[in-house]
Amino acid sequence: MKKLFLLIPLLIISCKKESSVTETQNTDSLAAVQQPTTLEKTDSADVRMKDSIINNAPKTKEVLRTGVMREVKNGQIIRMVDGEHLPITLGEEFTNENEELVLKITDFKNPEIKAKISTKEKDFNIRFNQIKLPNGDYDGPFGRDLTYDLKEKGEVWLIIGKSNMASGNTKGSFTVSIE
Repeated sequence: MKKLFLLIPLLIISCKKESSVTETQNTDSLAAVQQPTTLEKTDSADVRMKDSIINNAPKTKEVLRTGVMREVKNGQIIRMVDGEHLPITLGEEFTNENEELVLKITDFKNPEIKAKISTKEKDFNIRFNQIKLPNGDYDGPFGRDLTYDLKEKGEVWLIIGKSNMASGNTKGSFTVSIE
């Protein structure tokens, strides 16, 4: 019984310990930063210091400069790119069989879009499956190279994934270059 009374305070103290956060480096995508869920009263200098630490990583600065956003939902990787920052090359990786990448290019003003998928994998099954035009129409499928004349300005989507008509590996790293 006495041992139990000694263990209870130790258990409470160990539960109150804050978890440590380790920093990981990923060259192709953004690392998530854990934010507190409750707002505390802080000095504005503290907030500026925290922001500079979060945004001081070279890859984060590059992403913020080029306006590229990334989100993952239900096996779909969604990346947004501001059309004013083209040409651009984005690195990405598929980690499961049925993933697809949707590149949403906002404010695209050029009369033609050129894009290319590059990979070091020998038998990587990947292609441009569809393009969504500013008027809402879709076209496709295409191969790993895409050149498309656009009649309107606006948001263009490039949808990249595996080809159901081909075989090969569907997991791996690749880059997409857009002009």
